[in-house]
Amino acid sequence: MTDNIQRTADAAAAAAKRIAGRIERTGLNRSDAFSDLLAADVFFKLENLQTTGSFKLRGATNRLMTLTGEERAKGCVAASTGNHGAAVACAMQKLGTTGVIFVPEKTSDTKVDNIKRYDGEVRYFGTDGLDTEQHAREYAEQNGMLFLSPYNDEQVIAGQGTCGVEIIEQLPSIDAVFIAVGGGGLIGGVGSVLKTHNPAIQVYGCQPKASAVMAHSIAAGEILDLPSDATLSDGTAGGIEAGAITFPLNQAVVDEFVIVDEEQIAAAMRLYMEKEGHEIEGAAGVAIAGMFSRREEVAGRNVVAIICGGNISDETLARVRKLTENVK
Repeated sequence: MTDNIQRTADAAAAAAKRIAGRIERTGLNRSDAFSDLLAADVFFKLENLQTTGSFKLRGATNRLMTLTGEERAKGCVAASTGNHGAAVACAMQKLGTTGVIFVPEKTSDTKVDNIKRYDGEVRYFGTDGLDTEQHAREYAEQNGMLFLSPYNDEQVIAGQGTCGVEIIEQLPSIDAVFIAVGGGGLIGGVGSVLKTHNPAIQVYGCQPKASAVMAHSIAAGEILDLPSDATLSDGTAGGIEAGAITFPLNQAVVDEFVIVDEEQIAAAMRLYMEKEGHEIEGAAGVAIAGMFSRREEVAGRNVVAIICGGNISDETLARVRKLTENVK
């Protein structure tokens, strides 16, 4: 086990204590329907029921709680497709910090409204998540503020890793986990915790074919500058920042990347919403679709899919229905 994995797992354990009481301890529920379909014991980690509707509150809260008084006074800047922005806005509101949140121009109204719900100041810039991040960093530097990365920050990764701390407490005998991957913060944190608990746990990183930058980059051995197409999984879309600390961490903890197409994602989302009774966003559908694509590998095992978020727009729901209208 690498020192990087152990250090991240230790940081996640510390973060779990730090943010306890400030986030929801989400359920890990066994799904009878999906267990039957996959001939496995399937559990869903319900981060869609987290405050702000996604796992991102974990990382944002942990990072803000590690700031000095001087840093808090200067304020924060974040870049987000929505969920990270809402998490930062919520955490700032609770901790008495102010800041600005930049989002790509085509971010869904649902996710923007979620940011504004916590009094977050929203500004639009760029068409790709990476462009937005770079602009936000420049703005923060120019104004003497802290840039709060959605993934390229040790304390953010540690905060996301608290999801893994809970999973181990709720299901110590876990065999495999499926996690949607964008910048790699969630899987880096959770994967480190799980691998420290038991190196035999299989960690699957799931990405949409339309934007599988991390998977292709790891295959190439370096971070690639690749274009991203439109995808139902807008929460994971976009590039990876040069030198991102999540890259070597993902190299270390992810056993296999699973790439799924839009039809698979839509089918997984529709099935989950029908069987489990609540709406989920595209990134969560990516993890479920990835699990189905590896059904032979997970048969008979304890399998977890992280339902990373539930903030979905009416437009995206309509696209899901259209893509699955011929599915019986």
